[in-house]
Amino acid sequence: MNIEIHTDFNNADVDEMKEVYVSVGWKKHTNEIIQQVFEASNVIAILKIDGRIVGFGRGMTDGIFNAAIYDVVVHKDFQGQGIAKKIMEFLLEKLSNVSCVHLISTTGNERFYSKLGFKQLKTGMARYLNQSLSDEYLE
Repeated sequence: MNIEIHTDFNNADVDEMKEVYVSVGWKKHTNEIIQQVFEASNVIAILKIDGRIVGFGRGMTDGIFNAAIYDVVVHKDFQGQGIAKKIMEFLLEKLSNVSCVHLISTTGNERFYSKLGFKQLKTGMARYLNQSLSDEYLE
């Protein structure tokens, strides 16, 4: 099994990435949306196994004070194999000099991120335009 992590979105197969999103139920990510969010991100990890995209994550940072990690997603057929951990470790290494790294976990994955050193925020604030996301993530 050949595992590679790529940082260049320009050479990524967006259709394969969409397949990863759809496999976990994230069906609003069209090719155009995937293109837009990854092009806006300045830290990218696209994990391939034997040439196939099976997971990825992305982040945005000012390079000094703050960063945020988004969309750490692994194809459902490849979950439980340490792929998300590899992606997170890669992203965190790229962000190792940044003072604060934020992320919002999907429900049920909080323990995974806590194993990587993340903790609950005392003063975290957010707003969602989507009411169901607001209901799920906000107090």
